Amino acid sequence: MKTPLAERPIYHQREPRVDSHIFLCVLAFHLLATIEKTLLDQGLHTSWATVRNTLKTHQICTIVLPTKGGQTLRIRKASTPEKEVAGLYALLRLSDQVVKPIYSWTDSLPSD
Repeated sequence: MKTPLAERPIYHQREPRVDSHIFLCVLAFHLLATIEKTLLDQGLHTSWATVRNTLKTHQICTIVLPTKGGQTLRIRKASTPEKEVAGLYALLRLSDQVVKPIYSWTDSLPSD
């Protein structure tokens, strides 16, 4: 189970933390297996490592736009997925817009 997840040894001192760690490892393994099975059912024979390497090219960025009025507009949004990433999202029946854009205004800090 630790090979595809690249897990490390457990160094927790308290039993509840060890239990939580093991639970999260098993949950992650089930998610990984479900993703691989879903892709296999769609006719794509691939490993989790390949899926992970493909998906890591899809980035979420924050664009910072200062205004003359002393405020700053921050826009948090996902980049446009590459063709391979969009294909994986389609096979997994996921939207290629993994995060809806978030717009937030903040007051700019005075400059020295």
